[in-house]
Amino acid sequence: MSDNPDIYKSISGVSEGFLKDRGSKFYGYAFPVINETEIAAAFTSLREQHAKAGHHCYAYRLGTDNNNFRSNDDGEPSGTAGKPILGQIDKLELCDVLVVVVRYWGGTLLGTGGLIQAYKGAAEEALKQAKIIEKTITKSVKLHFDYSLMPGVMNAVKRYKLDIIEQSFNETAYITVAIPHSEVENQLIKLKANILGISFDQVTMKTKIGGLKIDIT
Repeated sequence: MSDNPDIYKSISGVSEGFLKDRGSKFYGYAFPVINETEIAAAFTSLREQHAKAGHHCYAYRLGTDNNNFRSNDDGEPSGTAGKPILGQIDKLELCDVLVVVVRYWGGTLLGTGGLIQAYKGAAEEALKQAKIIEKTITKSVKLHFDYSLMPGVMNAVKRYKLDIIEQSFNETAYITVAIPHSEVENQLIKLKANILGISFDQVTMKTKIGGLKIDIT
């Protein structure tokens, strides 16, 4: 696990794996996902692709707070499919990932232990083919400002290398920047100080600047 609290690991794209055990075929698929809508879309696509399969077992983990996850055995004996799949996601410390393992019955019972190993193995094979990437946990900070403040705002954004993800300069001006989660307070203090032309130690998060409104999401 990274020492940086703003960094987490995910995968860059869809990957596939395959395992065969005593006639049963297990097709593993790993998807990068950021919400349950994307999970549902990926799962629906696989159900259509493998309409004749006996089981579509899955697990996912969303976000980095360890609270948004799920595993499903889809008719297999309890604990033999979803949990082993989730275990492979967690073994690699991945977030925002869905893994689905599709099984075609091969005519031979595998038993509880055999099923666990097969689903674990198919998930592992799918994730082995995935490109693991590091992503940054950020907060979106929207700065609404009067045009008289524009030079100071834009100078601060450039000076502190804030990533602009949205901007508008019509009747009213605003920009939205992405700031690493743990740096939001420090960066906003720097920004306010830069606009006011004073030192950092003279500014707090409560410092107000006329014509500037800040929304954090």
